[in-house]
Amino acid sequence: MQCISYSEFGPSSKVLRFGELQTPEPEDGEVLVKLHFSGVNPSDAKARAGNRPGVLKPQFDTIIPNSDGSGEITKIGKGVDKKRLGQKVWVWNGQWQRPHGTASQFIALPSEQAILIPKTMSFETGACLGIPGLTAAQCTLGDGSLKGKTILISGGAGSVGNLSIQLAKWSGARVIATGSSTGFDRIKNAGADYVFGYSDPQLEQKILDISPSGIDRVIEVEFGNNINLFPKIMKPYSVLSVYGSAKNMVPILPFGQYLYKGIKISIELIYILPELPRLRAIKNLHDAHFDKALKTGIDTIYDLSECAIAHDKSLTPGRAGAILLSTN
Repeated sequence: MQCISYSEFGPSSKVLRFGELQTPEPEDGEVLVKLHFSGVNPSDAKARAGNRPGVLKPQFDTIIPNSDGSGEITKIGKGVDKKRLGQKVWVWNGQWQRPHGTASQFIALPSEQAILIPKTMSFETGACLGIPGLTAAQCTLGDGSLKGKTILISGGAGSVGNLSIQLAKWSGARVIATGSSTGFDRIKNAGADYVFGYSDPQLEQKILDISPSGIDRVIEVEFGNNINLFPKIMKPYSVLSVYGSAKNMVPILPFGQYLYKGIKISIELIYILPELPRLRAIKNLHDAHFDKALKTGIDTIYDLSECAIAHDKSLTPGRAGAILLSTN
């Protein structure tokens, strides 16, 4: 099978190789998926570059990158229901703690990691639902409905932030979102009620002008950079749902300010999300799709051989949606 692989950390153009590896066989409880698309996320590019905290060398001798994707089940391992053969699926955690991800023509993985695609959903959309979709669903709706609540979503033009806006509006929330000015149109098109620049010096006051009693829930991509803002704008016993802090990985927490608001900090890492909340997140994504409330914008679809370009593109600010590889 054709695939992309690497054996050492480094720049995409130097370490990613396009070539052939043996097509895997599904083991007990696994399915073999003929991939149509591979989703490329910033986390995939960071993992390949060796930028995960505490990771000094690749976990496996040869790694096929990328965790998200979509395709069709062409073979099943022992113990898998025969009805799964031929199913169209989207996959999650393809390369988490495993050597072979989705930048390939085929992937073998546990059956539960191949989610049946709704009949009205495209392969392209399915390939966007792994890391960004599940993260957005858990951060936004992990504690239930947001009907009647006011929430703040940072990074509203990014993949997770944009899906979070859509899910929050679908759930009945009033949404304030932040981003850079180049992403304002994308944020507004997702349904945000108010849009502000993330570096606006008047951001705190503008938020409180809209919701004087404070914010019910915050979905945050840069926790460290904004750590001092939240106690000033959040309601007592509100929830701060965090999925990133790349620009400041060792922030200093003003604990007293958080304590006397009773703010709950919920850090979400979708790779290790337990089964029940994961199933709820999948259901929410599918239900929002059925209600035509969820659109996964796509910036660019690259050929499999262009994976290095796709990895670099995934890290570029201001892109207008997901980055995919066509694996056919």
